[in-house]
Amino acid sequence: MKKLYRSGSEGHLPFLVNPISERRTSLRICRYWRSLARLQRFAVLILLLFLFIICFIAAKGTIGVDDIYYLPRNTANNAQPIDAPPDNHKSLEEVVDKEMNESREGSKTNEENDLNDESKRKIQKRSHFKGPQNDKQKAVVEAFKHAWKGYKKYAWGHDHLKPVTKSYNDWFGLGLTIVDSLSTAIIMGLDDEFEEGRNWVAESLSFERNNFVSFFETTIRVLGGLLSAYHLSGDKMFVHRAQDLGSRLVAAYATSSPVPYSDISLMNRKGRQPSWNTYCSLSEITSVQLELRDLSRITNNSTYEMFAFRTSEHVHREGCPQYDGLCGMFISPVTGRFKEHTTITMGARSDSYYEYLLKQWLQTGKTIDWLKDDYNQSMAAMEKYLLQYTKPNNFAFVGEIISDNVYSPKMDHLACFIAGTLALGSLNGLPPKHMELGKDIAKGCHKMYETKTGLGPEIVYFNIDPASTRDILIKYVDAHSLLRPEAIEAWFYLYRATDDKIYQQWGWEVFKAIESYAKLEYGYSSVNNVKRIPVTHNFRDMMESFFLAETLKYLYLLFDDDKTDIPLDKYVFNTEGHPLPIYDH
Repeated sequence: MKKLYRSGSEGHLPFLVNPISERRTSLRICRYWRSLARLQRFAVLILLLFLFIICFIAAKGTIGVDDIYYLPRNTANNAQPIDAPPDNHKSLEEVVDKEMNESREGSKTNEENDLNDESKRKIQKRSHFKGPQNDKQKAVVEAFKHAWKGYKKYAWGHDHLKPVTKSYNDWFGLGLTIVDSLSTAIIMGLDDEFEEGRNWVAESLSFERNNFVSFFETTIRVLGGLLSAYHLSGDKMFVHRAQDLGSRLVAAYATSSPVPYSDISLMNRKGRQPSWNTYCSLSEITSVQLELRDLSRITNNSTYEMFAFRTSEHVHREGCPQYDGLCGMFISPVTGRFKEHTTITMGARSDSYYEYLLKQWLQTGKTIDWLKDDYNQSMAAMEKYLLQYTKPNNFAFVGEIISDNVYSPKMDHLACFIAGTLALGSLNGLPPKHMELGKDIAKGCHKMYETKTGLGPEIVYFNIDPASTRDILIKYVDAHSLLRPEAIEAWFYLYRATDDKIYQQWGWEVFKAIESYAKLEYGYSSVNNVKRIPVTHNFRDMMESFFLAETLKYLYLLFDDDKTDIPLDKYVFNTEGHPLPIYDH
């Protein structure tokens, strides 16, 4: 008799194998096979061949979570992307399961013992933020409270308020307005509103929803909102919820390239591309790094940062040489390659890629030089290829290249962010001319608001024809306003950088226009046409979550005369306006 050993969790456990029994079993199988009729044997062989082909095709054609590899848990110090899987790897599915199990173990005890001291939370919040200090800030706080009251009455727990019909809209079913508003409520010193939102997150926010959501939007709004709420309040309940969400979001990286899927099922932890587009947009894959890095740092788990940073490094290696670092707006999650002949823009689908080049560099303590270098290169290319000045009054704007070397003087309101980003970079030692360029573009963005309502449209066309007599053209299809924050955001950064009161003046003009033409009995609504007065029957019946997360937050901070709330050397804002801490590495 031959004795064999195998290793187990309890030491070496012997088991016995009888060679004679093994040989007899083999003989029985052979005799049985020969006893079958020829047709029967042929049918069995055909069936086995068919099963083999099916398995082969499935293995070759499917990319699942087992094709993604896990960087072992350690400190979150500058997690490096990996070029090939290690010999002993864990699949993403194992990582997700491990994260979920760990987050469940003891979470109830932790929350009961450590997180529910409401007086401690309130004391900590009040020690950080002083509340409104002047009439303008007080007016913005009242606007937030008005929006919150309407949302609470007619849309509580849903994504968005529809203030005209007094109903709600669900985009993802994640209570977007609540989570997106938490950091604003904390900064404004609104303890009651924060506690209401905090309790809903603790008791009612569920990621067990059988639908696909945007990986990008969920990361910047929900994960970003949870992380920022934790950093500003000290309430560790938000860490538990953020870790739960993050362990689901990373399933989007189960692709054959470092580029994640656009959509994710949080319940099933599966990613996919929407049926209408096999490509991801540049901004959605390169604007999740601040959030996932921060999650890694506060959980001491480099997994999240590693996956996100691999994407950044991949785009860096691609280089986008045709326009000197300006990248096309579409990239494939299958091949990892950019789609050819796509629009070059600072607007929709590309915008926050450039924003996060700078902000990742800042978030990591200015320690990753290629992020700064790529940002500087792209800003030089923007000035070379996209920047123009209007006729007849010489307003600066940032246009687009819509196909090879075909320039369009179209500028999305979204692109106004770049004025603030340039100012922020210049504040941190980047070329001084960036500050001047930011001022020029911010002035062009202010020109967008010279409408009958004083609200800015979604898109503007600037005139570059020397014979033209007006600087801007607003087409009917582009005349709507979603009450976006980008121009106000830019003026906030420029006010912090220059102390020039003109930016506060511009912000106050916009706030008064919002109060006059977007305010309803129960909240605020997007507007169909900024050129039309009166605005009756001119509402889009939607209060976007970013109105509370960004527009009102940046207005409030713009009117902060002593500029002490959210110091820019301590925090970096994600692209949804949620402040996250700056690290030293």
